Amino acid sequence: MEFIKEIALVIFSIFNEMSVYLLLGFLFAGILHVLVPQQLFSKYLSKNSWSSVLYATLFGIPLPLCSCGVIPTGMALYREGASKGSVVAFLIATPQTGVDSIIATYSLLGLPFAVIRPIVALCTAMFAGLTTNIFTHEENSVTIKQENNKKQGTLTFAQKIKMVFRYGYVEMMEDIGKMLMFGLIVAGLISYFVPDNFFMIFGNNTILTMLLVLIVAIPMYVCATGSIPIAIALMMKGMSPGTALVLLMAGPAANIASMLVIGKVLGKKTFALYLTTLVIGAITSGLIIDNFLPAAWFDVSNFAMVGHHSGHFYNFKIICSIILLALFVNSIIQKKNKENLMQSTSNKTIAFKIDGMNCNHCKNNVTKAISALKSVKTVNVNLSEGIAYVEGDASDAEIKTAVEAIGFEFKGRI
Repeated sequence: MEFIKEIALVIFSIFNEMSVYLLLGFLFAGILHVLVPQQLFSKYLSKNSWSSVLYATLFGIPLPLCSCGVIPTGMALYREGASKGSVVAFLIATPQTGVDSIIATYSLLGLPFAVIRPIVALCTAMFAGLTTNIFTHEENSVTIKQENNKKQGTLTFAQKIKMVFRYGYVEMMEDIGKMLMFGLIVAGLISYFVPDNFFMIFGNNTILTMLLVLIVAIPMYVCATGSIPIAIALMMKGMSPGTALVLLMAGPAANIASMLVIGKVLGKKTFALYLTTLVIGAITSGLIIDNFLPAAWFDVSNFAMVGHHSGHFYNFKIICSIILLALFVNSIIQKKNKENLMQSTSNKTIAFKIDGMNCNHCKNNVTKAISALKSVKTVNVNLSEGIAYVEGDASDAEIKTAVEAIGFEFKGRI
């Protein structure tokens, strides 16, 4: 039982170090989501030019979207006329960063990593977007405008503040809470079971190590924040900072589900460009860090997992950890209550099976797409089961078109 105690201590120490910054990051994420007009995104991304790629990248870097949540947003931009290059840039830049993950990166990996991570996301996304525009300049996006007569009323300041906190501390927690806890557990297991200097068995062949990390990280679903404790645990076992950056880039920027959607909606050529430029960008950035930047910048011993247990700031961290844990438990309860509500109303509506939804962003995009149909009265989506309960006179074909237009798979009635 002693090893369980040691693993739990490591997990607690990481969680305690991150809690203050995560709470702050979730707050910024809510502010960004509620107060920044979404129409700005499509307005500046439609041209097949370097400026649209730059705008897409700059829009995407601070957004708190994971690799699955960014897919419907990216597909919606494409359907509204955004160029393929700007969409690819958005898909690569957005899930790698986000205000929450940048702050969490600073808390555990230090200021250099926190600064370098968005810079690398910017450069990689620009490279990917411009390359895609060059090779797909003759391919035009199909603009699909959907009318939505259900206008939202003007929100008061108090309502906006409420939405900020709800998005940051409820919806964001529902999206990445489980992945964050998973990352913490994995980090604890790595710290205990993986021998010190494990990655020294590869010698100085950092490219081989990076390729192995890419093979594991690309198909795996992990959020930008959840990948941080895994990266620091591996660095403490001998992984180079550059290889850790490869993990921080490739893990959040891609997964099996997102790659399948990109290939289906944007085409095989665009998918190949997306994956190739991501790999090239990750390895190049990693090699630059390992060979040209001071190693002292990335000394994880300065951010040890087990720190001092005294002082007022430590007590403040404990309070923040308790609050964060309470928010995580609340997100589980809220999700369960929503599922029960869906079940109670299912006998009044038609249920449709929809594949590919993994987070609240996916759920919200599906809800908006179906709600935009004139013949639909209400839509309730059960995220965990992948079911949309629709009340109204919309045909299966109409709902299928609306759902598949944003990159999800319509499986029919159930």
